[in-house]
Amino acid sequence: MTTVSRVAVCGAGAMGSGIALIAAQSGATVRLFDLSADALAAARARTGKALDGLVAKGRLEATDAAAILGRIICTEDLATLADSELVIEAIVENAAIKAELFTRLEAIVGREAVLASNTSSLPIAGLAKPLAQPERFVGMHFFNPPAAMKLVEIVSGPATDAAASDTVTNAAKAWGKVAVPVADVPGFIVNRVARPFYAEAFTALQEQAASAGAIDAAVRAAGFRMGPLELTDFIGQDVNFTVARSVHDAYFGRTRFVPQRAQAALVDAGWYGRKTGRGIYDYSEGAPVPASIDAEPRPAPDGRGRAEAEALLRSAPGDLLAVGGASLGITAGRTASALATETGRPVALIDWTLAENEGPIIFAASDGAAAEVAIDLAGALGRAAIRIADRPGLIVCRTLAQIANAAADAVFEHVAGEEDIDAAMRFGANYPVGPFAWADLYGRGRVRAALAAIADETGEAMYRPSQYMRNWM
Repeated sequence: MTTVSRVAVCGAGAMGSGIALIAAQSGATVRLFDLSADALAAARARTGKALDGLVAKGRLEATDAAAILGRIICTEDLATLADSELVIEAIVENAAIKAELFTRLEAIVGREAVLASNTSSLPIAGLAKPLAQPERFVGMHFFNPPAAMKLVEIVSGPATDAAASDTVTNAAKAWGKVAVPVADVPGFIVNRVARPFYAEAFTALQEQAASAGAIDAAVRAAGFRMGPLELTDFIGQDVNFTVARSVHDAYFGRTRFVPQRAQAALVDAGWYGRKTGRGIYDYSEGAPVPASIDAEPRPAPDGRGRAEAEALLRSAPGDLLAVGGASLGITAGRTASALATETGRPVALIDWTLAENEGPIIFAASDGAAAEVAIDLAGALGRAAIRIADRPGLIVCRTLAQIANAAADAVFEHVAGEEDIDAAMRFGANYPVGPFAWADLYGRGRVRAALAAIADETGEAMYRPSQYMRNWM
């Protein structure tokens, strides 16, 4: 059973109805409020369909499904929420409209009731300001779809009482969620730390470092379920770019969160992604499958090279192995050309990937001879090889290092701790590992050194290592 038995959810959209469902599944009686009868009817149908799906899969008895649906009471009358112990707002992301709703709610519910907002970007302090009891106001940020995504960010404003945050934390845990405490900062954890995941992909695309399909394939080969460009098409370029602008502006132009002009161009053109039929990729009927790449592995001559290839993928970033007249290694932030000049040998650098993965090997090379060696080694593993532009940090390494940089800033600024940030990125953004866990795999000192090298070779201050990394060795 949930720690609160009477819950209200304001807003009958996909998010609000999803939150209502998970609360009802845990035993709470839920009043789902919306001003629109049509929205409530659609929510009811959506919820019933979701429960029917669980019954069809054998994960729920039909009688239990009926009981859950019966615990969700749809209403257009705000006054019926009066006896709620917890009210969760999930309406339009507009501060003035939210403030009006909470002012009305405060006059209706009991003094012990907790008021929570599902806002993904608005400051909790600002939303609580008009309230007579700001101490009972807290952020409870679910991720979409709430039934599938495990994370709930628990955001305490400066006035939030510990009892209010404890109530929503316990409720989220009782509902099967991972509840992570976070300071009231722009973007909270996930929308702040994840900005480089998208920004670096658009930077690589704008620099013509690789095709969109290759960029996405590279990131998937590192263990992500979707590449960053296909994910922005799925989210909506307009939505993703608005968040990028919001976080950037809220930090007064802090350079790590610079919005990307290439994404702005898509928004200007109305190419929002899947919902408009065109974004990074073309979704019209008969168009190629988004994020597909035309690359097949080339078998290594006589089947040789597997041992060398496996040794290469398990070597420490920055170490160069002599293979077939060239030097090969995992990228550590420098370019292949710069290393070739220093060593006097052709160099090929491999982007970060998982040794056990079947995705393509992404690499850059100082010349054609080094490229041929890299292609042969990839073929020995049965993996395709895709050559990209010789740029500092390549694609995946540069992206993950900059995500770790943003995460390190968040710890340094007391937004959240390392474990909570890793949990937030895993359960809120579906990362295969959190940024600090990845830094441990790559080597924390190497992450710091790679960022410094990328900053030096690009001349971009935003890659300078976070102050939190100063002792990473």
